Order: sequence, then C-alpha cells, then structure tokens
Amino acid sequence: MDRPVTDIERPRLPLIEICVEGIDGLLTAQAAGADRVELCASLVEGGITPSLGTVRAALELATIPFHVIVRPRGGDFLYSDTEYGSMLADVRALRELGVAGVVVGCLNADGTIDEKRMSELVRAAEPLNVTCHRAFDMTRDPNEALEALIRCKVGRVLTSGQRDTARQGAALLADLVRQAGDRIIILGCGALAPDNIAEVAGTTRLTEMHFAALKDVPSTMRYRNPHVGMGGDDLDREYRTTVTDGALVAATIAAVRA
Repeated sequence: MDRPVTDIERPRLPLIEICVEGIDGLLTAQAAGADRVELCASLVEGGITPSLGTVRAALELATIPFHVIVRPRGGDFLYSDTEYGSMLADVRALRELGVAGVVVGCLNADGTIDEKRMSELVRAAEPLNVTCHRAFDMTRDPNEALEALIRCKVGRVLTSGQRDTARQGAALLADLVRQAGDRIIILGCGALAPDNIAEVAGTTRLTEMHFAALKDVPSTMRYRNPHVGMGGDDLDREYRTTVTDGALVAATIAAVRA
C-alpha cells in the first residue's frame, strides 16, 4: 500500500496523480508538485508496462509514491493465457521490488470485469495497492463493474466516466463517487487542464484526480535518415518526443487548489 502519511504530510485534496512515461516524466511531475505518479511506457499506446530497469531507477530517485501499470500491449483488455501469465509475473516482480502499487485491468469478451483474473492479480500484488485502469471505461455497465471491482478487493478505479473527457463524464463520475462511498476510491481523469479541473472537482466531489500533462519536443538529432522509420510510416515521429510538461502540471494543480 502507499506509505502512510502524517496529518502534516497529508496532501491537500484532491490528491493529484500524474501519468508519465519513464524516469524523466516522473522527475518532472515530482518537481511540479504531484502527489503520486502512474509510471508507464509508450503513452502513445495508452501506456504499457515499463521495464524493470526503469522501475529500479525510479525507486532510487522518487520522493513520492508511484504506481506501475501492468499492461502487456496496447489495444483491448481481453488477454490470452500467455499475456495474462506475463501480467502475473510482472505483478509479482514489482511487489518484490517494493513499488507502492500496480495498475491493472482485465475484461471478459462480454464487457464485464474478469473477476477471476482481477482477484488473482490482487492476491499476487498483496500488500500493494491495486488500481483498475480505464479498462473500466470499456465495460457495458459501470455500476455493476464497480461492484465487481469491490468484490475483487481493488483499491481504486481510474475512470473518465466512460466518456472521452471528465467534463463529458461528470454525471457518471459523481454517481460513481456516491456509489463507491468508502469502499473503493474513484480516481477521475479525462483531459483535465487548468481551465476545467476545478469545475470537474466541484461537480463530481472526486478526492483523487489523474492527468497526463504532455507536450511534444523536437529531437536534437542532427543526422536524420529520410528513408526508414522505426514504427510505421510517420517518419516525423522518429524525431519528436512526448514529455511531461512541468509548468502545465503545476498550473493544473494550482487551478484545483486555488
């Protein structure tokens, strides 16, 4: 579980989690005032499991808790037996490393929570905190899905209210907060920014909020081969990097705590 904090250390609500890619993103979010980080690789795919080397380095440098996403690939959340086996192995490895928590999500083909697998992942992670990621937003019945996650003993669920943005999903987010009570934490997300985060917080009564404050920066490579790309036909993608924008993190936190 996250390290207990004293009243003096306890962050002002809402608690802010920043979704980052790699060590540099973690350090930027940390310096900008984040309370917690979700550590990922490949945010262009919505986030997949970072390497254990990345996690070890993060443990050496982090001064705030971070949760690690365990997602073997992009795409849907219906996993093969071998994919699921790798998730269990990653969760156990992360538990041994001593991270604060893991972020997972498994669905059945009919759009319900895969309670068997989610319960197994929670047991494999103990005593770590477990978050269900936005696989939740792809379920057919969010109220039933929330009860399923509670039965699985998941600690929190990341959701935009099953819409592209938290503003659009605000009504469902507020409903989920009421339904959850003190049984599970609703971690709200979805295009949160300085101009909307306070409104969403006030409307939904979320106590935890999550966003990725990203910007593209050009590569500093001087030599560029115009004839080959490492991932598809977007050759320009080879020469720009998406990074966490510390100023935007700080501005968004300030807007919700003004």
